Amino acid sequence: MRIVSLLPAATDIVAELGCLPALVGRTHECDWPAAVSTVPVVTGSAIEPERLSSREISTAVGGHQGSSLYALDSELLAGLAPDLVLTQDLCEVCAVSYRRVTEAVRVLDAGVEVLSLEPRTLDGIFDCLRQVADRLGVDAEPRIAALQTRLDDVRRAVAGRPRPRVAAIEWLDPVWPAGHWVPEQLDTAGGIPLLANTGEHTEPVDWQAVLDAGPEVIALMPCGLTPDRTVAELDVLATRPGWADLPAVREGRVWVVDGPAYFNRPGPRVVRGAEVLAHVLHGVTVGAPVSPGEARLAG
Repeated sequence: MRIVSLLPAATDIVAELGCLPALVGRTHECDWPAAVSTVPVVTGSAIEPERLSSREISTAVGGHQGSSLYALDSELLAGLAPDLVLTQDLCEVCAVSYRRVTEAVRVLDAGVEVLSLEPRTLDGIFDCLRQVADRLGVDAEPRIAALQTRLDDVRRAVAGRPRPRVAAIEWLDPVWPAGHWVPEQLDTAGGIPLLANTGEHTEPVDWQAVLDAGPEVIALMPCGLTPDRTVAELDVLATRPGWADLPAVREGRVWVVDGPAYFNRPGPRVVRGAEVLAHVLHGVTVGAPVSPGEARLAG
């Protein structure tokens, strides 16, 4: 089996299933585990996010028609001769579109399967592990059981504690609340999610909605941005009217977490995200101790 992953979360799934040796192609954004660095890259981006502010990135994305943000090297893809191509059709700004992938695969030899992974919840993520495992002839159930046990451990660790109201923000300018599986991560870790519901594909919200929600904790997890980059851009929130009056700001409970690793991508590492949130919300340690690279106070 030869696999090309056109989605970072899919690469995470392949790694979780112990099938990295079968990975022959990846996206430019697939950065975990470190071993994937030697795998050929078959995509590129039409913008350079490291040179742009959050607002500029948002504007640039809005100026493209979804997956026109991404270039797919069809010639290299053909040369890699994959048996299975993993992609998605859930978010037009997350990866090469399903339509473009199927068009590229259509010119390849017969027998290439395109599998679109579109989870919106934690259970959906586990189902994706099953789908990929089925194609690879791997038993996913022991791995899924281990991940679910870790989530149960988080629930037990925070049981009976006061549940703070939490705003999880996945983009800074405009302000965009984190939906899909993130409200479940928050609930599992003993918080009350604000501004988004489980499984919801969110949209930007007016700043007044944040003020009205009055979060007691704010978790900043911008999609695709490192924690250092998030800290560097914090002023786009901190200079907004009413910021200093938010309960989370007054109480020093604004956290920067590693969005790309544990919250933005629908892969098995979302379980670590719930463990990180247990530390953020309640100061408890579940699994490995939380490092500053995983979560840090913004102040």
